[in-house]
Amino acid sequence: MGINKEAEKKAVMERYRLASARVKEIVAEKCVEETYVPFFRKTAAFLSEMADVYEYVEDGRLYRASMEELKKLNHKLYEDVLPEHYQNSFANPSYAVAVFGTDMGRSLSFLYTELRSLIAFAFEKDVAEITIRMELFLEVYTSFVCAWEEKRQAPGAGDVRQMLYWFVCDYTAQEAEKRLREMLCPEEDFALRLIMDSDLEDLRYLYYFGEYITENELETARHFNAMSADAVKKLADTYTEGYRIGFEVTGKDISRKKTVNIRYCLGFERMIRSAVENFGLLGMKPTVYRAGVSIFQGKSVDKNGFFSTSANKQYEFDHKDDEALYLDKQYVNRRLEALRAGYETLKKEASLFGGPAVMEIFGEEPFSPEAKEEAFTLDDGQQKLSAQYRAAAGAIQNEYIKGEERSFTIIAFPVPAIGDKYREIFDETVKINTLDYKLYQGIQQTIIDALDQAVYVRIKGMGGNRTDLKVMLHRLEHPEKETNFENCVADVNIPVGEVFTSPRLTGTDGVLHVGHVFLDGLEYRNLEITFRDGMVADYTCTNFDTEEENKKYIKDNVMFHHDTLPLGEFAVGTNTVAYMTAKKYGIGNRLPILIAEKMGPHFAVGDTCYSYEEDIMTYNPDGKAIIARENEISALRREDREKAYFNCHTDITVPYDELGELTAVKEDGGEIAVIREGRFVLEGCGELNKAFDGGARGG
Repeated sequence: MGINKEAEKKAVMERYRLASARVKEIVAEKCVEETYVPFFRKTAAFLSEMADVYEYVEDGRLYRASMEELKKLNHKLYEDVLPEHYQNSFANPSYAVAVFGTDMGRSLSFLYTELRSLIAFAFEKDVAEITIRMELFLEVYTSFVCAWEEKRQAPGAGDVRQMLYWFVCDYTAQEAEKRLREMLCPEEDFALRLIMDSDLEDLRYLYYFGEYITENELETARHFNAMSADAVKKLADTYTEGYRIGFEVTGKDISRKKTVNIRYCLGFERMIRSAVENFGLLGMKPTVYRAGVSIFQGKSVDKNGFFSTSANKQYEFDHKDDEALYLDKQYVNRRLEALRAGYETLKKEASLFGGPAVMEIFGEEPFSPEAKEEAFTLDDGQQKLSAQYRAAAGAIQNEYIKGEERSFTIIAFPVPAIGDKYREIFDETVKINTLDYKLYQGIQQTIIDALDQAVYVRIKGMGGNRTDLKVMLHRLEHPEKETNFENCVADVNIPVGEVFTSPRLTGTDGVLHVGHVFLDGLEYRNLEITFRDGMVADYTCTNFDTEEENKKYIKDNVMFHHDTLPLGEFAVGTNTVAYMTAKKYGIGNRLPILIAEKMGPHFAVGDTCYSYEEDIMTYNPDGKAIIARENEISALRREDREKAYFNCHTDITVPYDELGELTAVKEDGGEIAVIREGRFVLEGCGELNKAFDGGARGG
């Protein structure tokens, strides 16, 4: 086996040398139709630079470079997609289409963008990934050269598209297993070694990851370096204890799990290093993979992995649907086969995987994207295929990483982009993340006791908020030992502050409206969703000039290409401290949903909070069994699992200052008011109103 691997490595290196040598020649060539010369020369120059960067990293010069040298290199690598240069970049589909026409422009922009993933692979010294993309470029280039030499018309967009299509298909199996290894196998430790072995006082280490580095990452690292070891450990303890308690409260055995996937933003390495040590005490080794940079990993504005400040969110948004180039039934089947084969190869590793520990950030400038007609978009058939793939892939994952055995945790902190009061806001966030969960547990139990008397809950907005919803609850056959709502404190979802349920769909009707909200990093203005029998019946917003554009925006990014989704969750947020902190600093539009969902009632479209775990009995601290773990859609898992799950879950919060009422309505028509005109009026919840009045902070 060792000999085979060594031979394989030598073969890849030989291919790399041939490809990189050929690429360097193209920079000065003019052997294609005049229109395409700038594209191939510029792209070849970039690939040649990537070969130089790979050698720069390989021979250790990266680690000997000065801070100034590293900053210059980092800027140069990302310069082409920065907002000030993006207008004339081939990565911009609008520019590429203007130069080459719609079909060819989209395809070449796709190619150029995929080749930019070499930045990451050069820093990871992944010669195989570099090589296959250089070879793809050479294949496309050679087809143009041959046409020019034979004095015939240049290849058409269909020809280029076919080359790109088969590249994706041919490497799908290899890439699927690679991504799974990054998640499941601790020995895939590029980032982990940097976190654990670097001198974190020397901020040059941030440039070793190959991500775009800004003052956000540098100042965050400085802030952590100024903290005491005890302060850093306290933050890490909150993060890892949330993960451990998530297993404990759901009756899952964490001792059977040996791997945890850490996802975070660069700059927080001191905290992550301490968390790695904590996980070690639990007998768990971490995996830390990079957020998607290639079409195979799923690129998105919303990052999943280790990441840094985006060089240009519009660039990422422009390419979020690039799979439209190749998405068809044949590819979906191939991809699912590859996913299953990858899991089968890594069956043991998958069984030992405990789930992700996620650290989110907030504070970056809010992003409202421009919808470009030149960018790839999925047609109706592809949207259905995409939705079908998500459902099938989720089912495959659950076979190998069983929902009833895994858990997770999520916590969030601000970054310096939040403004001049960053350090003050950071300290306030630490307080929010460490509020007295026992106090909240008691108050939330009072709310649950009231809601459990209801047949349905009525929620109405006030002022300009048009929310008017009737949310049906499951019938409690034995209310003395059953409940509809989970009492959620600081475990998997940090900070404390919500009670939630999976509502009945039948009879759940009305309109959900929010004047201004950010979901997964994207802005929505006047988001309005209409429900009939718990299913999304209509939706709109006012982001764009036409209703068609607004509906497409929501269908792509909230509905995830589904024609409809159920109301998977209804919750009452109780973290008034977080709400008033957001008001005090004017940062409400920059908070992640993790915190925002605790700042008023929220509603999730998509799967329930118990997806794939409906058959596990869950109990509240008072000993009552939570019976509302499914709805009429997730119940279909007994007949057809693909009809039961959508593999998406988007929380939408109505803030307290837009909330007219939240009232529990009993079977006899009696009513119990929980919130009225943005204040908790239920007896026993007065402590929550103190934050509104600038009083006690709940801890």
